[in-house]
Amino acid sequence: MNNKEKDFAPSSWAINNSTTLYVVMALVLLLGINAYFNMPREEYPEIKENIVFVSSIYPGNTAEDVEKLITEPLEDKLKSVNNILEIKSSSKENFSLIIIEFDDGIGYTEAKLKVKDEVESAVASEDWPMYNNVKVDPNVFNMTFTEEMPIVNINISGDYSTEKLKEYSEILQDEIESLNEIKKVDISGALEKEVEIAVDIYKMMASKVSFYDIINSIQSGNISISAGNLKANDQRKTVRIIGEISSPSDLENFVVKSSYNNSVLLRDIAEIKFKEKEVTTYAREKEKPVVMLVVKKRSGENTLLAVEKIHSIVEQNINNVFPKNLTVSIANDQSELTENQVTDLVNSIIFGVVIVVLVLLFFLGFKNALFVGIAIPMSMFMSLAILGALGNTLNTMILFGLILGLGMLVDNAVVVVENVYRLMEKEGMSRIEATKKGISEIAFPIIISTATTVAAFIPLGLWPGRIGKFMVFFPVTLSVVLCSSLFVAVFFNSVLVSRFMKIEDTNMPIKRIIRLTSLLGAFGILFLILGFTTEGLETAGLYRFLGSLLIFVSVNFWFYRLFLRKLANNFQSRFLPVLDNYYEILLKKILIGKRPYLIILSTFISLIVAFMSFGESVASQRTSIEFFPDEDPRQIIVYVEYPEGTDISKTNKIAKLIEADVNSIIYSDKYYDDTGYNFMIQNNISQVGEGTENPDKELGGLAELPNRAKITTSFRDFKYRQGLSSREVRKEIQQALKNKYPGVSIAVEKNQSGPPVGYPINIEITGENYSTLIEKAEKITEYINTRNIPGIEELKIDVNKSRVTNLVNIDREKAGELGLSVGQIGQQLRAALFGTKAGIYKEKGEDYDINIRFNKDNRYSEDILYDQNLIFRDPNNGTIKEIPISSVTSNSRTTTFNVIKHKDFKRIVTIYSGLSSGYVDAGAIVNQIVSEMKSFNEDISMIDIDYTGQIEEQNKNQAFLLKAFGTGLLLIFLLLILQFNSISKPTIIMIAIILSLIGVFGYLAISGNSFVILMTMMGIIALSGIVVNNGVVLLDYSEILLNRKKLDVSNSKKKLIELKYESIVESCKSRLRPVLLTAITTIGGLVPLSAGFNINFYTLFSDFDPNIYWGGDNFVFWGPLATTVISGLVVATFLTLFVVPSLFMMIEKFKLWIGLRYR
Repeated sequence: MNNKEKDFAPSSWAINNSTTLYVVMALVLLLGINAYFNMPREEYPEIKENIVFVSSIYPGNTAEDVEKLITEPLEDKLKSVNNILEIKSSSKENFSLIIIEFDDGIGYTEAKLKVKDEVESAVASEDWPMYNNVKVDPNVFNMTFTEEMPIVNINISGDYSTEKLKEYSEILQDEIESLNEIKKVDISGALEKEVEIAVDIYKMMASKVSFYDIINSIQSGNISISAGNLKANDQRKTVRIIGEISSPSDLENFVVKSSYNNSVLLRDIAEIKFKEKEVTTYAREKEKPVVMLVVKKRSGENTLLAVEKIHSIVEQNINNVFPKNLTVSIANDQSELTENQVTDLVNSIIFGVVIVVLVLLFFLGFKNALFVGIAIPMSMFMSLAILGALGNTLNTMILFGLILGLGMLVDNAVVVVENVYRLMEKEGMSRIEATKKGISEIAFPIIISTATTVAAFIPLGLWPGRIGKFMVFFPVTLSVVLCSSLFVAVFFNSVLVSRFMKIEDTNMPIKRIIRLTSLLGAFGILFLILGFTTEGLETAGLYRFLGSLLIFVSVNFWFYRLFLRKLANNFQSRFLPVLDNYYEILLKKILIGKRPYLIILSTFISLIVAFMSFGESVASQRTSIEFFPDEDPRQIIVYVEYPEGTDISKTNKIAKLIEADVNSIIYSDKYYDDTGYNFMIQNNISQVGEGTENPDKELGGLAELPNRAKITTSFRDFKYRQGLSSREVRKEIQQALKNKYPGVSIAVEKNQSGPPVGYPINIEITGENYSTLIEKAEKITEYINTRNIPGIEELKIDVNKSRVTNLVNIDREKAGELGLSVGQIGQQLRAALFGTKAGIYKEKGEDYDINIRFNKDNRYSEDILYDQNLIFRDPNNGTIKEIPISSVTSNSRTTTFNVIKHKDFKRIVTIYSGLSSGYVDAGAIVNQIVSEMKSFNEDISMIDIDYTGQIEEQNKNQAFLLKAFGTGLLLIFLLLILQFNSISKPTIIMIAIILSLIGVFGYLAISGNSFVILMTMMGIIALSGIVVNNGVVLLDYSEILLNRKKLDVSNSKKKLIELKYESIVESCKSRLRPVLLTAITTIGGLVPLSAGFNINFYTLFSDFDPNIYWGGDNFVFWGPLATTVISGLVVATFLTLFVVPSLFMMIEKFKLWIGLRYR
């Protein structure tokens, strides 16, 4: 007991050095405010994944060639690298991409270096393929998820040529890329230029000129050389030969073949053009062509600041540089969504603070409520300062951690203030004496209770994988908040209560109130006048906000003085004592005889009923199981895909038709208000070719995609949609496009919530023979479609064998007799069709390729291509030979794979699909597929089938969360043993944690709400930490009371069980208010998010418009977690007040029965 009664040294030091603590408070306040305004704003946190990408471009080669020559040699080298979790590859025509995922046992940079070493080793081999006489150079790089997501698109259009629009876009590109916040700016809808030497095959053959003659002429003629230095008159003069062309037309006079009076110039056999390359991309906004700038920011930079600077650059160029008839629009602005998300969460924090302070006001009185209330901003600002110093951004994960911590962080302050107040009121101690003794009584319990709450979140800090890196900010934030609140309670609160606490709530003199409110009102009116008279300035809103707030505070002083104070005093003097006494009477009745056993038995029965009801609700599909919360789409993306090999012009035609269908829906009259404003749709952008990859299944970017299109519809923020759901828009688009365009694959998908985890339905088929894999995949797809499983949007196969290929077979013997090699024939055909780079043309600091190929009429004619003469000089006798290629070759047509994919070095084919609009439970649908596949009659012994994608991630993360929950409970149990030096008391608290699940699963069973694996499980883990707090303080205080009673001579004749009974009753009664306060404040902090209530306090005071609305993305995303904590905490409060003492008495009687008197 003596140890418990001693002063707690840190608090005593703080009380004795109050001036130092005041300075520390001011410093924390300043650092926190600075962190809040300077931390970069993000919707989601930055995550750095341990993933390394290796991309290789090898133009003019089929998927099979790229696999054999590039991908497989690289994979062979990478097999020796340690710490690899998974390796995937994709070999397409002209392009190879390998994705290597590492475990957390190796660093982000070290992983990249290891891969780079192996890639360089592969490239160094003698048989590594070459392109344009240079070895193919694989690019090894890391990629941050947020760096690949555009933060804004800038569309430029007008009555100008694409070339001119591109010039204007490059002005913006250069300025925007110079910003520190920006990683890169890509231009879509416009093409790079090249110098094309379009050779006429007939003129070339008539002149007996070969491609090699043209290449040699250009390479030797378009060059500047330094010849060295001349010495003359003690000076050195550099001799430099200038041979580079100054204009593409200079190439016309290059001599390709020289002979006496019969030289062949380049213009004689070819047409030289300085033109755009062949079309690889189209971009449109509302069906009108645009040149689009796609802006991506650097990792860790402020999205809001970056977009603000971009807006400034665009406005400056519109006003001073661009012609007036040029249209520049900004689309897909992510800063608006980010700002709205962050603002809504900040307002939720403010609203929670208001609720918490009002609750404290009624329970503790005005001044004592201030003591506790000051813990909120101090703990918040301390947390922000720490999180900012650790390099975090201010994102939704961190802000929700602050919201959940809002109710929890006042716990320690409530216990401190309430205990000091009790000692001053009941035992008549002075402020300093009561503070030192009060904190000494509860210091170790609140330290342990904080440690146990943090312990519940420690396992979450070890969360592996992409989801783990995304969600880890939540437990980190909560841990920082709780530790900050402990510091504030022990140091700051101890100083404040020791100096200013009073038992009586004295009236503030009327004269003082008049002076104070007059001063506040006068300043408020002054600020309001400034706000209304400086309407055009940016600070006008701030002036109005400050003025309205000061007037509001001054009015509330009178409201409290005249009305609220009386209500609070009556609540404390009448209601709370009645509640205390009624609770004591009820508790004494409950703890007598066999009643504790009945209470415990009924509680365990309730737990079983809750679990069974939940299971029944899931089985009947009334309650669905979700991985991530199913938000209303912020974007709808229509992916359009023709078979591989389709020309971009054909893809563009179908894309225009689909655009028209989509626009007829999204721009219908029902989405316009009376002023003609579309309150639903922000913009609609279409891309064809480049930039149309799907990031959910094609990380790392791809090369040209002429067979694909992407139509992206962005919605306005939820609050502006007038209650209409974007889900319905998606459903309407799906129905409009379903089976409308045969021969083309169309998928209507929504934006990914959180990090990409793959498709909800993802069936991987692996094996040796790729043709067999595709055949089985097609039959499986056909079979599943016949089963009519609801919820499947459209099953697709990511690989097909529809790429048409012309095979050129060479008669080696005949070719050899004529002096030809396979390489010569191949290079001739490649140069004629694909082209050959012959040099560089420089203009205005830009480099442009000089490419030689047949002209368009010759290039796409098979007869001309194969009947051309291959002209070369015979090395044996020096004579020029002309051999028709068709004389030594034969042609055949076949089909090949559009792409060849590997997973862990095995060939793989994937069947995938999204969910139809309105369906969220991917697990239930996949289970139906698995069940139906048992009746699949085809022989599949030669293949392996695995269900991956979202389901795989869901199962992995669910398993981790269950393990984390168990590990957290174990850590809590060990800390409780340290606290109590007992097994029984920790066991009581552990039982209370398990029983609190009655509230969670009972609520889900009754409401039918979805069980969101990530959010609900994290809510349960958070709940376990909260439940511990009350149990620790209650049981620890009962032990203090028991030790006091043992020393009291008047109790010498009482039995130990009687003393324990009295101690637990007194402890429960004295801790009733802190327990209720803990529950109410925690619930109050979460109510805005749980109910989906949103209010903007800034606009309320600055524009007198609260912007109230219900629902929103934060409600959908965080509502399940908030509801889990609230429903569990309601039950947990009952458990603390009735079941915990019942368990205590039951265990004490049991120990007495078996002869254990003290443990």
